[in-house]
Amino acid sequence: MERGFLPPFPHFATRAIHAGQDPEQWRSGAVVPPISLSTTFKQRAPGEHAGYEYSRSGNPTRDCLEKAAAALDGAKYGLAYSSGLAALLNICHLLKTGDTVICMDDVYGGTNRYFRKIASELGLKVVFVDCTKPKCLEAAMTPQTKLVWIETPTNPMLKVIDIHACADVVHKHGDVLLAVDNSFMSPYFQRPLSLGADICMSSATKYMNGHSDVVMGLVSVNRDDLYERLKFLQNSLGAVPSAFDCYLCNRGLKTLHIRMKQHFHNAMAVARFLESHSCVEKVIFPGLPSHPQHELTKRQCTGCPGMITFYIKGNLKHATAFLKSLKVFALAESLGGYESLAEHPAIMTHASVPQEDREALGITDTLIRLSVGLEDEEDLLADLDQALKAAFA
Repeated sequence: MERGFLPPFPHFATRAIHAGQDPEQWRSGAVVPPISLSTTFKQRAPGEHAGYEYSRSGNPTRDCLEKAAAALDGAKYGLAYSSGLAALLNICHLLKTGDTVICMDDVYGGTNRYFRKIASELGLKVVFVDCTKPKCLEAAMTPQTKLVWIETPTNPMLKVIDIHACADVVHKHGDVLLAVDNSFMSPYFQRPLSLGADICMSSATKYMNGHSDVVMGLVSVNRDDLYERLKFLQNSLGAVPSAFDCYLCNRGLKTLHIRMKQHFHNAMAVARFLESHSCVEKVIFPGLPSHPQHELTKRQCTGCPGMITFYIKGNLKHATAFLKSLKVFALAESLGGYESLAEHPAIMTHASVPQEDREALGITDTLIRLSVGLEDEEDLLADLDQALKAAFA
């Protein structure tokens, strides 16, 4: 691992493997939690059940996942949802008409779309602010502000936000919630709740599951009242994951610590390679000293994931030629799986962001986002090299 980052969180691997997985909870003593596909559960008498009555309200397999995910986030409670956006929807249902949401200006395209096209139509006021500058966040706060939504590193520009500084600003203003989208980092590299956040959300579709075969969202909190409200909404809104998806994600958590170490190793190699390549204009990776928030990253994280963005020289024609020439990297959306992916944010993941906003953020025709996977380092570098050369042939 690279020097200068926070030390690994203690007992992470042990908790990933054992938290919520006690074989004694099953009559069979199964070491691997079974998949509970039943939608309903027998009651001893009317209203007397063994903890479960209907699978939307609670499911044994989902419980195992929620307990494990909470333990990894250093949290008291965990909740699972049918997607990351379903988790966002549930969190926003904590608010009421007339409330204001402050959202980081550079966020996942689906988050931007939800706030602009849906939440704002339902009576929430949404303001987009560069939260890398706590003074800008402070200036945007009003008595109507009830939720501040940030992601760090941001998607796709990989800006790093000082979570502790944001928490200090937010919590000076009474009952305002700070929610952090931790999808890029995963709890292996970053724990927002320990830095002052009220809510930690992850698209488990990404690193938490890690195998590109589950769509899911996870939320962790420490406050009892917040958990009770979110638990009520989880049941009432009904956006819950299937027992099978919970089983898959629970299994994915068991190798999270091993996968994240390798993602970091491969990403560092790729970032250094790209930074020295003649066809590359600029590389953005928080693990590089050239990143403007590199020191902040080292202060609040134990390492970096496999996410890299870079500007290829030339224009859209060169970016397209590069992406079409890749052989190991697949041209596809999403991220965080064992396989390496490449995409074009302006055309793909962030196409729903208004063009003027994309340009202001730096999401141009030559910006490329990589999700560096677990393949052999030399194969990844060779693939990038041949594709870059092909783009300018």
